[in-house]
Amino acid sequence: MNAATRRAVTATAAVSMALSLAACGQAGGDETGDKGSSTKIGLLLPENKTARYEALDRPQFEEAVKGACLTCEVVYNNAVSDVVKQKQQFDQLVADGVRVIALGPVDATKAAGWVKEAQGKGVKVVAYDRMIEGADAYVSHDNNKVGELQGEALLAALGGKAASANVVMINGDEKDPNAGLFKQGAHTALDGKVGKIAYEASGEWDPKIAGEKMSAAISPPRSRSIC
Repeated sequence: MNAATRRAVTATAAVSMALSLAACGQAGGDETGDKGSSTKIGLLLPENKTARYEALDRPQFEEAVKGACLTCEVVYNNAVSDVVKQKQQFDQLVADGVRVIALGPVDATKAAGWVKEAQGKGVKVVAYDRMIEGADAYVSHDNNKVGELQGEALLAALGGKAASANVVMINGDEKDPNAGLFKQGAHTALDGKVGKIAYEASGEWDPKIAGEKMSAAISPPRSRSIC
């Protein structure tokens, strides 16, 4: 499933749940189930350091919702990598009567507790791109395969130098379950086929942190003066 298709599938799942609840007079606080009223769908994304979320995910999700439901409205927020902020955003959607939330969690483990509480209030949650235990639906890539393809691309680029290469791996945020799958897939492709993984660390999906760790990995060790 490519990225655009994943966004469309997530939006369609969210719309389907929202309209089902609206038909029961639950969505958006509308007790009549009037199809002419606005049905609100929450979209909470985890961060804005990675360009895709604001440039692609948000507009394409909103477009897919609009294409599937003329009376639906997307209520959007970005957590800017702050799990406390995202919890506040999530709670606000629930308090405002939004009954379907597509959630890309900052911390998937913590988000599982939010989902359980929200479900107790009749809220449906679609885990968006990152798996959340107990969510009503989950849409993502085959993330292990993504990592494997990344490793295979590196092997192809190295060619005959692969067997003696020292590889630096800067992985994603450890709070993101996808990062572990990307890493696992990459190791499947690389282990035993490159000289060695000389340095491996989490870049936390932050270009600044990833750049600093890459610089540390490739910088020569400092010589020590002996007095």
